[in-house]
Amino acid sequence: MARTTESDLAPHELRVLVAAADTGGFSAAAETLGLTQSAVSHSVRGSERKIGAVLFERGRTGARPTPAGEKAVAHARHILRLLDVLTTEARGAARSDAARGPLRIAVFRSAALHLLPPVLQRLRARHPGIEPRVRIVRETGRGTAGEVADGKADIAIATLGGSVPLPLGLTASGLFEEPYALVHAPNSADPRSLPLVDWAENCGSYTRDWWAAQDWIPKATVEAEDDGAVLALVSAGHGMAIMPALSLAGAPDSVRVTDLGPERPTRQVGYVTTSELARSAVVRALVRELRATVNQGVSLLGGEA
Repeated sequence: MARTTESDLAPHELRVLVAAADTGGFSAAAETLGLTQSAVSHSVRGSERKIGAVLFERGRTGARPTPAGEKAVAHARHILRLLDVLTTEARGAARSDAARGPLRIAVFRSAALHLLPPVLQRLRARHPGIEPRVRIVRETGRGTAGEVADGKADIAIATLGGSVPLPLGLTASGLFEEPYALVHAPNSADPRSLPLVDWAENCGSYTRDWWAAQDWIPKATVEAEDDGAVLALVSAGHGMAIMPALSLAGAPDSVRVTDLGPERPTRQVGYVTTSELARSAVVRALVRELRATVNQGVSLLGGEA
């Protein structure tokens, strides 16, 4: 039988690291965990001694993870989640119902509005024991995939193929290609001559080459907070926009959507998870419903599954 060593971190030590990072201090972590501040401080010092690195910068305003601490906390979240999955699936196997328990989902805004609701409806109908917990994340920088990498989500609905590489340890799979279209007010005589309305999440490297080749697309003169604000501005006649299909699902009658032709840009929408959680019952159940929903809604999404 394998034995633990003095350098091994116990689950309770991992929980202390996560709580300290999440709350921003040892006092707040102690309150969250029902411990004393000295117990939390002692636990963190013990973890630092075992790992051989300083994990938190202490200050009068609290404590924040060092670069080493950020890696340690991310791993701690993954390990604690796998321990939860181990317990839940072992109990579920005894009842022939392994697909149960919490399922943490990170998703970008337009997918949360137009793709996820029917998926969750199907998931709850088939697996009432699963408890979805949804977190909407801006799809910029590390985006939704970063939530999985940091151990804050089990699976992310993400845009794939961008300039930011997938973090190590993650696995991704595509669901559909999402086309872009030109959006403008119905009374625009020449929509391509209008100012461009844009927002930060709209486009990554996978469509920038297409954008650069279009001499009719000006630099954005209006930067909106999200795709909903873009549609409102375009509807009011403040410009035109180039938007992906999910953002245009259920677009109001006050805007007109024009196809950009066979050379139109697209972006790939898929999911990201860890190689370990990809085998878990809750993640596999969600993936099945994602694929089933996409296969039934190809015309709505304007792409191919």
